[in-house]
Amino acid sequence: MFRIGQEEIDAVARVINSGDLFKIHGGEVHEVERFQERFQEKFGVNHAILMTSGYGALESALVGMGIGPGDEVIVPAYTYIATAMAVVGVGAVPVIAEVNETLTLDPEDFERKITPNTKAVIPVHIMGLPCEMDKIMEIANKNNVLVLEDACQADGGSFKGKRLGTIGKTGAYSFNYFKIITAGEGGAFVTNDKDVFERALIYHDSSAIAFFGNQLKEADADVFCGTEYRVSEITGAIMNVQLDRLDGILSDLRRVKKTIMDAVSDVCAFRPSNDIEGDCGTAIPFAFESEEKARKFSEKVGGVLPIDTGKHVYTWWAPILEKKGSFNSKFNIFELEANKKLNVNYSLDMCPKTLDILAKTVYFNIDPNADDERIASQIKTIREAAELAK
Repeated sequence: MFRIGQEEIDAVARVINSGDLFKIHGGEVHEVERFQERFQEKFGVNHAILMTSGYGALESALVGMGIGPGDEVIVPAYTYIATAMAVVGVGAVPVIAEVNETLTLDPEDFERKITPNTKAVIPVHIMGLPCEMDKIMEIANKNNVLVLEDACQADGGSFKGKRLGTIGKTGAYSFNYFKIITAGEGGAFVTNDKDVFERALIYHDSSAIAFFGNQLKEADADVFCGTEYRVSEITGAIMNVQLDRLDGILSDLRRVKKTIMDAVSDVCAFRPSNDIEGDCGTAIPFAFESEEKARKFSEKVGGVLPIDTGKHVYTWWAPILEKKGSFNSKFNIFELEANKKLNVNYSLDMCPKTLDILAKTVYFNIDPNADDERIASQIKTIREAAELAK
């Protein structure tokens, strides 16, 4: 969480004082609806749904795109486990691909992993770092593969001037405590496709969509059983204020990051960026020749090696690697007849390139609220650490 304060308190108070906490009501406060409309306008998309989590947005997007049993979905080896679990959640099979030096999905390995069963790919803009979307879209379009952008760690970032999450068929965002804008928990789904939107809308809250208000008045899709990722007006109120803060947070993150990088570029190496201007600026990814040097540097600056981040690395995805798709074995997607011939040959060493890159990288997190004195101190520490890590 970067910035939150009295404005959010006042917004929540207005909702509570109104008594209209449920997002589908006849009162005057419509915070969720207002957020969705403002988000659509700001991000340049036709449809947006505010929901409970980034996971909910990913799963709803996959359902909206028609992904299910018998389908393979390519995901990067470096992403939070939720990306792969959302694929399992709709009955499809995640296929794990390498990341490259940019720490994002390697387009070449993505292309290598495509089979006749590949229906979608989920490029992840990890740590606010943009994927190489031109190449990914080119490969996907050539092979009739749908693209779901996981922008859960990249709220507001961009690639060549276009907001991350709006380039593919669908996009997903997260607003939990650790993200650029936050309501503690939350997420959003976006698309320009009306049919995909309607199916995601029904899936994300099938009980309320069918029976509360007139949410399906302009929809052509048939109602089906889904789940419940609905949020309250309190979440909507907080997110409306957070949306106002987004561009300021991004501007300061990028300013601080650039200041530090410019000041240490003569003694440090960085992971390359697919679009440094569109990068969210949440962290500087330092690059090293060995894990030993990376750890020496990290210890001095208080950084973190992505190889140590647990469930962000595929080797920690026990439910996936062990093919435990559900508690009840009868619901286990890996045992479904439609999935038995798909690419589920998982192993701990299946993505060696990814593991090598993650072990030789150090993230230094950026504070958008840092003043000049603190920035100067950080620069001094980084330069000293770089000397120790030679």
